[in-house]
Amino acid sequence: MADVEEEPVFNTLAERIAALNQQKNFNAPSTAGKRPPPPPPVRAATEIPVIHPTSPNRNESPSTPPLPPRPARAASAVVRPPPLPRRTTEQDIPEDKPMPTLTKKPPPPPLPSRNSTQETSPALPPRRTTSTSLPVPGARRNSNSSDISYLSNVSTSSWNNTASSSARTSITSDNGHPMRKLPPAFDQAKLPPLPPTRRELEAKAREEAQQQQEREANPSAPPALPQGPPRLPSRSSLPPPSSASREPPALPSRPSLPPRLPSRPVRHSTFPDVEEEPGPPLPNRRLPPPPLSHRPKSVPEPAPPPIPLSSRPTLDAVVSRKATGTEVVPRSVSAPPVGPVCLICRDFSGPDSIAAQHPTSSLPRHDTIRYLAHVLCGPFDSPTDKARAIFTWCHHNMAYDVHGFFNKCVPHHSSPAEQIFSGKAVCQGYAEVYKAIALAAGLDCVLISGHGKGFGHHDLESGAPIPPEESNHAWNAVRIDGGEWKIIDACWGAGHLGPDNLYHQKFSPEMFYLPNEIIGKKHFPTDRRHFYRSDGRTLTWEEYILGDGPAPCWYGDADKDGLDQFSLEPRTATIPVYSGEVVRFQFSKVCVHWDPEKNGGGKQYLFVVAIEGRDGRKKDFVPLDTDGFWWWADIPAIDLGAAGQKITVFAVTTLDNKCARGLTKEEYLRRKGKCAYSLAGICAWDLV
Repeated sequence: MADVEEEPVFNTLAERIAALNQQKNFNAPSTAGKRPPPPPPVRAATEIPVIHPTSPNRNESPSTPPLPPRPARAASAVVRPPPLPRRTTEQDIPEDKPMPTLTKKPPPPPLPSRNSTQETSPALPPRRTTSTSLPVPGARRNSNSSDISYLSNVSTSSWNNTASSSARTSITSDNGHPMRKLPPAFDQAKLPPLPPTRRELEAKAREEAQQQQEREANPSAPPALPQGPPRLPSRSSLPPPSSASREPPALPSRPSLPPRLPSRPVRHSTFPDVEEEPGPPLPNRRLPPPPLSHRPKSVPEPAPPPIPLSSRPTLDAVVSRKATGTEVVPRSVSAPPVGPVCLICRDFSGPDSIAAQHPTSSLPRHDTIRYLAHVLCGPFDSPTDKARAIFTWCHHNMAYDVHGFFNKCVPHHSSPAEQIFSGKAVCQGYAEVYKAIALAAGLDCVLISGHGKGFGHHDLESGAPIPPEESNHAWNAVRIDGGEWKIIDACWGAGHLGPDNLYHQKFSPEMFYLPNEIIGKKHFPTDRRHFYRSDGRTLTWEEYILGDGPAPCWYGDADKDGLDQFSLEPRTATIPVYSGEVVRFQFSKVCVHWDPEKNGGGKQYLFVVAIEGRDGRKKDFVPLDTDGFWWWADIPAIDLGAAGQKITVFAVTTLDNKCARGLTKEEYLRRKGKCAYSLAGICAWDLV
């Protein structure tokens, strides 16, 4: 192979420019002396034996003509790309001018070195002396000065020291005008006396009561002089402050706080030496008899108040009215309550019947809220009956929006009239509709937001952390007879969501008549002013969320018998077997006015406790004692059964296939084990 001229290799740009200067013109490297590349190798044709189907001997391989060779390309036929244009510098650089050479950029001048001969910076003018180093409020200052930023760097002790030293000195500014003086040092003797504490007030009241008793016992004794609060020491008796010590006098030590009370009630007091403060007086309530045989003699119930005779019409007036046909018909549909009837026993048949006569399909599209307020509340004078009519109407004409609740697509910003005609709402919609109708009827009503222990709520396990406060529910408070604020929940009173995630429309009147203290166990308002408890107490979030712990199992049939779930004892769902104590099982009626024959289905049932015996080997049914209002039984814990078993209270419903209403304890014990009977569950506990 002939030698191919190699191109020179340049390492730098300067060498390349020097080489171009040596030649006048330069051309692209020529490829005329190079040989063309050799043609690609020709593939040899391979003979593939082919067996003819008609050949007598298929094992022989007949010869096949070889494939013709692939024609090779001629060297002259190779198409080459057109050559690049020749680069020349004749047009760029004229012949009479030489090629410009590259010159390096001159370096920057060096920085002057610092030496002793260098000129020093001019000295600052001397500062003008002032009579004090602290800024005086109200004095003229420059634009860069700031009293606030300066005072933030001055400590309290240095400010007090400067203030005390300059309190007696007149401060003057630069122009000679007098400035404001600093106030004198803080004097604690001038503070007003603290108000008396609650314990001091109670001690003073006891003292006065004792003195009053002594005066009544001995009227000839001179009256005792009133003892006022101790006087503060005069300023002249205080020692003068030392000039050497500039620190303020030490404050008296703060009294230690009393020990913290437990968040949940315990059986035995943890702090026996601490005197507990008496709470507010609770309303009178009928108490159950004491356990075992230590019971006081029965006290006869007070007689009802006498009937007022001054307003009773005479017989002649009644006869004359009936004869002339001018007898006055009461405006209210339901008769007014006679005597101390509570909301539980009150007859609401009038408001409930009126509420059922006005379905949504009969309402006008214009001014719907005022129309409902007129037809529901117009027939009644009592605010309680008006509030009950609206409560019952919401049950008949509104359903819970299950789809919107579970899919988080509840329509917001809907008016109460739009929610009424849609027929669906969540708790917020129920509360808004109730408030709108109540206000249109002239009732005082508010909407309350907060937390409700409703669908999806579970009691906290032992030792679990307390969750943060949240708001997930809405309800109302309305002013009823006597100006009393009553908490009601129209949403929970209309129905509830079941475990199947479906809405069950079931009227729950207890959400209207239960006391505020009972409803407050499952309703916690965000605004603490909306508890409306009779004792005026405000619960904390911790007390509300903990409650009484997991509650016992309470069956629905017990409500039909007029039994109070919240009077149930024991209050916890578990009973320890080896506690060594006597367990009291008790519950009461929902109200002292409850009559099982008038308000229920007949005479009262007999209730028994099903126990498993010691170590769970002997089952028995122990009847409960009763005084007509309370039911109770005292059983040792060891005789209840073994851990893991269940204790249940039953009602004896039939005896020998006959209704057992009115069955007494003596008759049950006489016929026990000799006849067949059926039971209905009331409540249950677990043994641990």
